[in-house]
Amino acid sequence: MVFTTVVNFVRSRGPDEFWRKRKIFKLAAHYIGRRRNCYSITIRNVHRALVYATKGRKLRKEDMANLWETRIKAGCEQHDIPYETLREGLTRCDILVNRKTLSELACWEPYTFKALTDVARRRALDDGLKGVTNENDIDRIITRGSLNKA
Repeated sequence: MVFTTVVNFVRSRGPDEFWRKRKIFKLAAHYIGRRRNCYSITIRNVHRALVYATKGRKLRKEDMANLWETRIKAGCEQHDIPYETLREGLTRCDILVNRKTLSELACWEPYTFKALTDVARRRALDDGLKGVTNENDIDRIITRGSLNKA
C-alpha cells in the first residue's frame, strides 16, 4: 500500500488488526445480534465466556469427584463397611485403586467390588480397625495378617 499522506498511514492499522478481530469474531460465531457483529460488544462477551469456561473446567472436576465419592459410599453402605475402613484396608493390602476406578467397579462390577470389600474387611479385622463388626462370610478371604495368626 502506498500512502500519500501521513494521516492515511496512521489510520491504517494493517492486517494485524484484521486477524486479531477475526479470532474474536470466530469465538462469537454462535452469538445472536450485536453480540456477534459489533466488536466492542463481542470482545466483552467472549472474554466473559472464556472466564466461565475456565471456571467450568474446575467445577466439572469437582462434580466428578463428588459423584465418585457418592457411588463408592453407596457401595460400601450396601456391603456394610465404612468408606474410610475400605480405603485403609485396601491400602494396607497394597491394592492401590483410585476413586474413579472404585466407583466404576461399585456401579458396573458389583461382584468385583464385593470381593474388594471382603478383602478390606478381612484386613481391617486382622489389624483391628474400627467400623467392622460382623465376621461372617469372610473366612474364605486370606490376607498376609491372617496367615501369620493361623
